[in-house]
This record gives sequence, structure tokens and C-alpha cells, in this order.
Amino acid sequence: MDFFIIILILLLAFFFINSFKPLIGLKETKTLKKLFIYHLVFGVYYCFFIQGDAINYWKYSKTLDEQTILSFFNKDFQGTYFMFIFNYFPSNFLGLSYFTGTIIYSFIGFMGLTYFYIITIQFVPYNSKIGKYNLFPLLFFFPSLHFWSCAVGKDTLSFFCIAIFCYGILKPFYRLHFIFIALLLSYFVRPHITLFLLLSFGIAFVMSSNISSFRRFFFISVLLGFTISILPLVLNFVKMDDASVESFYNFSEYHVSLLSTSSSGSAVDISSYPLVLKIFTFLFRPLFFDINGLPSIIASIENILLLFLTFKVFRNKPILTFNKAPIVIQAMIWFLIIGSITFSQSLGNLGIMIRMRNMFLPGLLVFFLWSFSYKNQLVKDKQQRAIV
Repeated sequence: MDFFIIILILLLAFFFINSFKPLIGLKETKTLKKLFIYHLVFGVYYCFFIQGDAINYWKYSKTLDEQTILSFFNKDFQGTYFMFIFNYFPSNFLGLSYFTGTIIYSFIGFMGLTYFYIITIQFVPYNSKIGKYNLFPLLFFFPSLHFWSCAVGKDTLSFFCIAIFCYGILKPFYRLHFIFIALLLSYFVRPHITLFLLLSFGIAFVMSSNISSFRRFFFISVLLGFTISILPLVLNFVKMDDASVESFYNFSEYHVSLLSTSSSGSAVDISSYPLVLKIFTFLFRPLFFDINGLPSIIASIENILLLFLTFKVFRNKPILTFNKAPIVIQAMIWFLIIGSITFSQSLGNLGIMIRMRNMFLPGLLVFFLWSFSYKNQLVKDKQQRAIV
């Protein structure tokens, strides 16, 4: 059964990639195939060399019986309980191995990455370079993008939900099923991510002048309705009494103290950091002074590149660039801002920060590409005006 499922997943990946050939062309299709192989390498590595929640989600689900699974439905079956329910059929009923489970999740994560890739192709007309290397698709080979979206668990499913929501919102009336799946699945996996998605896209629609008043009113009404309906459930999930500043502060202080006293070598006490430094820590650490092994070396190299690109973006009139960006890119930046402010207050462990940041990293990378593309467009427009 395992061999059959693995072959099936590989065939599905092949057809999935080829389905975009009419839209993106042969060259980009070939790049996606390379990206899939690259992604699978990370999945195999994670399966055999990383011991953590992923293996527990799969192996514990394998030991459960139907009565126990049904009992989970009587609880708030979100987060960990939902993961056991989600994994029960492939791990227990089909009897698939943890390796096969990792291949399945790797494909799910890759689908999410593909949708971000397609969004980039559609909205970033001009490529830019670092030295002699094109930034696109180079940025999509960032190791952390793949490492945290290939394993059995919440990270991969959350990454997938964010991607299909962004892709679906481009043509909401034609891709309503994408939006529905994204909101439903993310609600059961990490309901606060559902809330962040609704808030970020709601803000983007409110502030946009590029869509009609009717469409803006319609989408804002729908998103606001969803937000209000799930807010109590999100607060219950994260164990907060209410949505007050005091409750959020107490929640943050508790989790910071818990994680910063962890025995892990990546624990860091951020309780005394100002907000700006907390956000910087969430987005750009570990750096060279945090290195404690090979993974942190790779992460440090990535973060140095992210800092370099961020510096270049801030030199290019970032507010103007943001205002000129398509709504979906603006929404991804609002999603990044909301997520960064929220998680930077409550995480005191660099390893967990990298995992959480991966949900917001595609939006940052796409905005980098848009920013440089927009600058190139302005230069070309200026040259054309000079010729005329």
C-alpha cells in the first residue's frame, strides 16, 4: 500500500504541475518540477533526521481506535485533536507508514508553494537580480520555505491554507471552494490564523481604491461576519478570557516566560525587548551570533539575505510601492504585520519563531519581488518618456 500511495502522489504532483503549463509556460513548469524534487529532499530529510511533533501526530493516530476518535469530536477538536482525526484515516485505516505520510504532507506543502509561485508570476512583471542571479525563482528555493512545509503537522497545513486562500481571493466567485477549504481547514488547525487572514484581507479591501464600492462593501461584510463569528472560538482556543489588551498582555507574558526558560539552545528571553526589537527578532533571527548548529547556520544565511533585501526595499519608497501593489500582495503584507506583532509578543524560542514565521515569509518574499519589479517599471516608463 505504501509503495502504491507514494507512486500515486508522484503522479498527482506531475499532473498538478502540468495543469499550470497553459498559464505559466514550459520554462516555469520545468522550474516547478525542480522545485518539487527540491521540496521532496527536505521532506525525506525531515522524516529521518528530525524527531518532534510530526512523528507523534502520525504514530499516535495509528494507535487510536474508532471510539477514541469519535470522543475527540465531543471536545474542541482543534489543533492537536484535529491532527489526530486528520491523520487517522491514512495512518490507521490505510496503515500507511510515517514516511508515506511525510510524502503526502510534502505534496500538500508543495501545492501551497506552487500557488504562491503562480501569484508571483501573475503580479510581478519584471525580474530583478542579485549579482548575476535572478531573484525569481531563486527566493522560492529558500530552505526554510521547504523545511517547515513538508512535515506531518500543523505547519504544512497552515501554509497550504494561506496559499489557497490568497489564490482563491484573486477570483473569489470562481474559486469559492479554495476560500471555503482554506477557512475551514485553517480554523481546525490554527483558528487564530483564520482570524489573521480575515483581518488582513479585510483591511486591504477597506483601504483599496482599485475596486468598486459594491465589491468592497460585499467582501468587507462577508469577511467581517466571519471574523465576528469565529472570534470567541479563537479566544477559547488560545485560552484568553476576552479580546482586551490586558488579556493579550497576560497571555504573551506567560508564553514568553515559558519558552524563554526552555532547555532548548534556541531559547531567548525577549520579555525586556521593546516592540521593534521583538518584531526584528521574530523576522530576522537567528543571526550569526545565535549559531548553535548547522540548521541555525543555514537560517542565519537566509536572514542576512532577508535583511539585505529589506534594506533595499526601504530605500525604494516602500509606502508608495505598497500602495501601488495589487490587493493580494497588500493583504499578504497586512497578514505579515498582524502575525509579526502577535507572535513576536508571545514567542521566546528562535526555533519556534522560524516555524511560525514561515507562514508569513511568502508574503514578504513576494513583496520584495514586487518592489524591485515596480522600481524597474518606473525606470522603463521614465526612459520611454525621455525617448518621446
